[in-house]
Amino acid sequence: MSATVSKIVQPAVGKAPGTFTQLLSACGDAIASYFVHRAAIATLRELEDRALRDIGLARTQIEAAVHGLVTPSDQARML
Repeated sequence: MSATVSKIVQPAVGKAPGTFTQLLSACGDAIASYFVHRAAIATLRELEDRALRDIGLARTQIEAAVHGLVTPSDQARML
């Protein structure tokens, strides 16, 4: 009876996730990110204009701010 080492010993490294698994994970992350952004936008829209000014935002900048597109120079223009 002959056996090779590769059949006796299991490899220490598991199988890397396949392309489909990575794609599915990326889609799940994108969906979760979408809902987090929508909740943040809804919360900021509920604030009064004065509260938005206190944090340095105009009502028209809410979506851009949530997506990280508002720069400090944009905020300085509000003052």
